[in-house]
Amino acid sequence: MLRFALLLVMSLALGSPGSFAQPPLRLMANTSPPYADEKLPQRGLALELVEHIFARTDITPKISIENWSRAVEGARLGVYDGLAAAWYSDERAKDLLYSQPYLRSELIILKRRGDGNDYSELADLSGGRLGVRVDYAYGVDFAAIPGLTLVPENHLIQNLLNMLNGRLDFVIGDQRTIIQQLHEYLGDKVTQFEVTNIKLPPVARHVAVSRELKGHEKIIADFNAALEKVRKDGSHQAIVKKWDARYGGIE
Repeated sequence: MLRFALLLVMSLALGSPGSFAQPPLRLMANTSPPYADEKLPQRGLALELVEHIFARTDITPKISIENWSRAVEGARLGVYDGLAAAWYSDERAKDLLYSQPYLRSELIILKRRGDGNDYSELADLSGGRLGVRVDYAYGVDFAAIPGLTLVPENHLIQNLLNMLNGRLDFVIGDQRTIIQQLHEYLGDKVTQFEVTNIKLPPVARHVAVSRELKGHEKIIADFNAALEKVRKDGSHQAIVKKWDARYGGIE
């Protein structure tokens, strides 16, 4: 009887096997201010949103910031559980299950101020040199633009500097990222850049979880349900508005 009582007390103290807390969801993100950066408050807009949304679930994300190629490959191989701020592509969707988009942003193309040409559609970039970032899924068919030369760099700031130095004619990038980088590092040269009139489809950021992870469908379903809640209560928009107020714009 005493032995039974001791076992009962221990089981109550430790909890049943099903009551143990779930292990953290290991998510990766690449350094991409203002969305993800160790130097920023809450480590950036995207990561603050992801953690805010997951806080409405019983899932605890553990987000690490790595270089992009390592993050994507790690998620594909199951070394990590997924990505915290992924752009959608059909190729990646073979290995990753995507959430509903939790953040949308605009792509813009910059030219040097003083370039009097009117660029209103992608075909107008023909014969030019366009700065792009390595491994980014822009959703644009650059191959369909005759004579366009893509110049890849690991970081947006490198493309911006290359355009200042005359090595590029155009730079494509996320509007928030371009604005942040210009005001953070090239504040005295913002007026040397100008946004073209080319309209590009918006891009969205998602949480994407490895299809090899047990319970991946439920994780994404729970995230999507929580996302709907924070949109309805206004807390999602409050976070986005706070971040968008941090930096000025560019005409």
